[in-house]
Amino acid sequence: MSAANIYMDIDMSRRNKKPRLLLESERERLDEFIDSIHYSARYSDDQFEYRHVQLPKNMLKKIPADYFDSSKGTLKLLWEEEWRALGITQSSNFTDGQSLGWEHYEVHEPEPHILLFKQSGASCMKFRQGI
Repeated sequence: MSAANIYMDIDMSRRNKKPRLLLESERERLDEFIDSIHYSARYSDDQFEYRHVQLPKNMLKKIPADYFDSSKGTLKLLWEEEWRALGITQSSNFTDGQSLGWEHYEVHEPEPHILLFKQSGASCMKFRQGI
């Protein structure tokens, strides 16, 4: 599956029209939470590799209002630039390529601090093969 196909399963109306980057002052308010972001183990099916990311609940109070979907009371689906600006990295080793290709595809509505991510294609195959 190509990188373009991953977008087909994502409701693009639940995102900002284009990435909304954080101001320096907004980013500084989030710094205290970065080390408390929890990353699940990776799991997969025939098409995708998945993981969920749990933000500290208090962090949600510091994230700018336009990152939220007011009709749902949850974060919007975030562009990569947006979730990286929040401090989400997906991998502690940026040189391994494993932090690339992740898409934020859903928010767990009962627990809005839990963001669901997936990736497809070569990245997923590397995970299955243990590369």
